[in-house]
Amino acid sequence: MSNNRVVVTGLGVVSPIGSDPDALWQSLSSGRSGISRIDSLATDSLPFQSGAEVKDFTGAIEDYGPLDKTLQRSIKKNMKVMCREIEMGVAAAQKAIADCGIAGNRVPERCGCLFGCDYILTRPEEFSDGLNNCRLVSRSMVGATSENRSSDLVTAWPEHGLSRVNPLWLLKYLPNMPNSHVSIYNDLRGPNNAITVREASMNLSLAEATSIIQRGAADLMVVGATGSRLHPLRTTQVVLSEQVASEQPDPTAMSRPFDSTADGAVLGEGAGAVVLESLKHAQARGAKIWAEVLGCGASMVGRKVSENHLYKAIHQAMKNCLSQSASALGTDWHLHAQGLSSPNADQAEARAIASLYSELGYERPVTAAKSYFGNLGAGGAAVELICSLLAIQQGKFIPIRNLLRPIPEATWYKASDGVASGRGFLHSSFTLQGQAACVALGRIE
Repeated sequence: MSNNRVVVTGLGVVSPIGSDPDALWQSLSSGRSGISRIDSLATDSLPFQSGAEVKDFTGAIEDYGPLDKTLQRSIKKNMKVMCREIEMGVAAAQKAIADCGIAGNRVPERCGCLFGCDYILTRPEEFSDGLNNCRLVSRSMVGATSENRSSDLVTAWPEHGLSRVNPLWLLKYLPNMPNSHVSIYNDLRGPNNAITVREASMNLSLAEATSIIQRGAADLMVVGATGSRLHPLRTTQVVLSEQVASEQPDPTAMSRPFDSTADGAVLGEGAGAVVLESLKHAQARGAKIWAEVLGCGASMVGRKVSENHLYKAIHQAMKNCLSQSASALGTDWHLHAQGLSSPNADQAEARAIASLYSELGYERPVTAAKSYFGNLGAGGAAVELICSLLAIQQGKFIPIRNLLRPIPEATWYKASDGVASGRGFLHSSFTLQGQAACVALGRIE
């Protein structure tokens, strides 16, 4: 390993509470929630009618930030093979690249990309033309009955259905495509990879990209994550398998991390990206430096291994992260919790935070930006990371919305308006399956 220090030099965001850093901070500082009635899905059969949509993102080229004409043409040409999640991820990355000001002043072979993503489900309408054609064929078959029409549809699919499916449909939904598009558009020829570990994807991607730069394998890495829980099939799957928030008269009160009345996560969508560089590379070109990466930690504890798997994974990831960053971070920081607003997950995370503080012998304020926009899937941690980067730049803490009656496990300090953010932060993310990741960042004084 080299002694390369790694810094953040660019931010890009597509979120329910703002799709640029200024708009995002304006929402956070004013306490504005991004949760409202869902427009993109039929909600008649769902236990809620509200979620966190990015209503100002239409997929138009103007939503990708400042681009030169060549880049505009490239992205427009490939929109037909990008679903909404991929579009949001590419847009966040392009905004981060523009924000860092790198332009052509770089060596492509020394620049790479790491992008986190959920596994992306195909939208049902991709197969509607083929299915309708199979139905027509089935109905025209002599002697067909209602009992055997279902099997007829299956047997008709290879010849009469598949031919009606766009041959490029799969490219719209592959989870490695955000990374691929960003790397191709921007000629990033260095280390490239895609990480698909749900909510932990962003922090794991950032940790790997930091390691790449530290060991001298790249000067610059674009790191991001994109995700959505608002999708005809994904939303149904989540409702059937996870704790989801019930509808409230005031939708902005639906996400209540660590509150005793919380009944589940709010579903949303979004993406975020940062540009990482070696400190030497950033200083040589006079880049603006948002923060330095001070440490990373990860842990995986499966449900079959321990009934307290979430608690153990979260606690170990945070502890590993602090073991790397404690000397640089000091005691002037805040903790950005995942705060899913799901009772079981919140209890495990609150216990993990309490244990960490007990071991440290002091407490720091805790925030959870999911109280503003719910669970954005893999994109949530990326947006949350940027929220805390803005907070330490502004010197202002982001209070948790709707935390009125804390759960018994949340024994730690509940900060509110007027508290300083500190010079750095820990950010924790995890999946319900037990994969946890934590990163520490701090201002360069």
